[in-house]
Amino acid sequence: MRAVVYHAYGVLPEVAEVADPACPEDGVVIEVRATGVCRSDWHAWRGHDPVALPHTPGHEFAGVVAAVGPRVSEWNVGDRVTVPFVCGCGACDYCAGGDAQVCPHQTQPGFTGPGSFAEKVAVHAADLNLVALPDSVDFVTAASLGCRFATAFRALTAHGRLVRDQWLAVHGCGGVGLSAVMIGVALGARVVAVDVVASARDRARDLGAEATVDAAQVGDVAARVRELTGGGAHVSVDALGSPDTAVGSVRCLRPRGRHVQVGLLLGKAATPPLPMDLVVAHELEVHGSHGMAAHEYPAMLALVEDGTLRPDRLVGHVIDLDRAGEALAAMDLPASTAGMTVVRPVPSGGPQA
Repeated sequence: MRAVVYHAYGVLPEVAEVADPACPEDGVVIEVRATGVCRSDWHAWRGHDPVALPHTPGHEFAGVVAAVGPRVSEWNVGDRVTVPFVCGCGACDYCAGGDAQVCPHQTQPGFTGPGSFAEKVAVHAADLNLVALPDSVDFVTAASLGCRFATAFRALTAHGRLVRDQWLAVHGCGGVGLSAVMIGVALGARVVAVDVVASARDRARDLGAEATVDAAQVGDVAARVRELTGGGAHVSVDALGSPDTAVGSVRCLRPRGRHVQVGLLLGKAATPPLPMDLVVAHELEVHGSHGMAAHEYPAMLALVEDGTLRPDRLVGHVIDLDRAGEALAAMDLPASTAGMTVVRPVPSGGPQA
């Protein structure tokens, strides 16, 4: 099959002919119809999140089941599916308790093994990890759900406990940040979006953000958010992942507010100086959010089906596999236009539904 491969960190990935993935006994092989290009893939390519080399990236994908292992009982060849970016082992206490997203034996296509920048990808523990796609949800839309959108949904609903008329601050308006803006608006919240890029702030306004903050021009972003929200956000999300955005997210909260860390903090950025004096004095909550387990997808998909959530509006470009490497490398630079990029590995003329 054709797959995008890089042999060293930071070297431009290229399309190569590689062996088809073997089907796990408890898993499936999925023919990839669409896969998102995510900053997490960029972190791995840059060596911030080490992977075994050579490597095929990609972890936000949707497609059709092409092969089924003998220990799989719930899925058949031809089923339309998507998959969380964290796949639980299906055997531990965390998986049994519904928390596959923190499974200590998790697999992650695109990180622990070859990913979805390919015509096919293998998934373990299929009965636990696969999500059936409604016929009304196309593959490109579904590819936007697996990491950024599902992560934002669970961050706001499970951790942020965001409700109507509360203030939500979103720091960083890339894929997960714009997802958080859309979801927050759909939940009836009032949203302040923070970013250094004008087009990203404009896109956040298009999605319903009530106010925006130019982090490149405002000296004290947290103070500005507190001013705009009349005392601070009820919920704040660091959707970028940097010491400045993490600290700013905590500092912009009102008393009893909730900070949710979604953006990855890796390497030297892994231990930002969070203002724990404010956390104690204002009884703030600090949460990490690491995706969403497959069994939690139906509530989100129901809102996609009825049009309450429109993740398709977050897609900026749809490209073929030959351009996936350059799309990943382009994340070295600040985005000039907002919107995620989706790759269609299916050859020209193949199924696109």
